[in-house]
Amino acid sequence: MAVGYGPAGLVQLLLPKVFYDDFPASGRSWVALLPPYNEHLMTDVGALTLASVLVLVVAAIRMERVMVRTALAASLVFAVPHFVFHILHLEHFPTSSAVSQTVVLGIGVVLPCALLALSARRGALEPVLTPSKPAESA
Repeated sequence: MAVGYGPAGLVQLLLPKVFYDDFPASGRSWVALLPPYNEHLMTDVGALTLASVLVLVVAAIRMERVMVRTALAASLVFAVPHFVFHILHLEHFPTSSAVSQTVVLGIGVVLPCALLALSARRGALEPVLTPSKPAESA
């Protein structure tokens, strides 16, 4: 999820007008179909997206149950209302964009749900980084 959110958040933060005009690709903007443009909102959401990416990356590296589950739940706090908003506002979208946007945003809901379900199993997560133990004295 961080791989998908990271580049989008970075462009949104650093080049908000480009994100607004051209996301997800030049000539196929999904954001500009829901005006008006607001630089402040665009950069704030970009920064918040990058903050979420940081939490997801740390969770993926540490693989600690509480951290992973919290990161996934936080991702859903954003993804579910984002998905619902967009499926209720497709009237200005060409059919191909409406379908592709719905699929992409739907994956953003289904993937964290599936990972939350998998992480609920006992022993499903093992820390990748463990603190080193002090050497035992003889």
